[in-house]
Formats: sequence, C-alpha cells, structure tokens
Amino acid sequence: MIGRITGILLEKTPPVVCIDVAGVGYEIDVPMSTLYNLPETGAKVSLYTHLAVREDAHTLYGFLSAGERSAFRALIKVTGIGARTALAVLSGMTVEELASAITQQETGRLTRVPGIGKKTAERLLLELRGKLGADLGSGAAGTPAASRDDVLNALLSLGYSAVESQKALKGLPEGVDVAEGIRLALKSLARG
Repeated sequence: MIGRITGILLEKTPPVVCIDVAGVGYEIDVPMSTLYNLPETGAKVSLYTHLAVREDAHTLYGFLSAGERSAFRALIKVTGIGARTALAVLSGMTVEELASAITQQETGRLTRVPGIGKKTAERLLLELRGKLGADLGSGAAGTPAASRDDVLNALLSLGYSAVESQKALKGLPEGVDVAEGIRLALKSLARG
C-alpha cells in the first residue's frame, strides 16, 4: 500500500496531478478541494494517498489531509459508491460539512453533489451515521466525540429533532460523561 507521496509537483490537469518522486512521475487523482490548495507547479508537495487495485488498473488517489483520506475510505465502503463519486462528494463539500450533514441527517446537502440522488444520499446517511463524525472528532474540544454521539443519539431517540439536539450539545461543558451530558441537554431543551 502506498500511504503517502512527497515530491515535486509537475502538472495539474484536473482531476489529476503528476508528482515526480526520484525521477518517477506518479499520476494521482485528487478531489477539487485538494487541487485548489496545491502550490504552483515546481514546488515540493506531500499527499496522503489511497491505492485502489482493480483487475484493469492501479489508481492512486491523493489528499492534502489525513481527514480527507479517511472520509474517502469511509465513502467508498458504502454500497454503490465508487471512487469517482467519493471524489465528487469531497470536491463538493469539506470533510467537516460532510460529517455535519451525516450527523444531522441532511439529504439535501448531499443531493447537491453531482451524481448523488436522493436514494444514494439516504444510503450514505444510513451507512455512515455514527462513523464519520466520530472519526473526524466532531465533538467540541475536550469532550470525547463518542460521548457526544451517544448524547446526540439519546436525544434523537427521545424524539427531539437533529437541529434541537445539536443546539443542546453546543451548551455542554468540556469532558462531560454521557449520563451527565444527557441530563444537561434535556435541561437545556426544557428551557427552550
């Protein structure tokens, strides 16, 4: 597995870049978010990579951050989502926006991405719920993402909307455990 490539950026031909590593030029498919943030050609660049091996091709996908690569890997595990669609998703929204859309179960944000219809968006939300946000540390600083996800799931199961639940989570103090978090969130929701 090729996990990272560092070299000189030779070409930018969307959606492919070419990086020279010790005389070998690697063609790497990148999302537009990565492409826009690359330096000018001739500069040194380092990309996190994912190597996809198929019967007819070996394709490298590159990302500026480990979070983008993690999101890409989570996306391609979803039934019916290929690498091209995953790149389109990451080109159309940041990783934080994707995690937020999944946490809040917003199909509308996903359907704005070319190639994502309503059924595909619903499948993405279903299969990535509770996975992507926790991987990316969607919780506030000092509060473990897993406990925040547990509090959120508890509020949702009690019938509160995703928007109400997110507002209640914002008011939680740092380092709160799940039981105390639920109690404080319910108190906040009761106040309105």
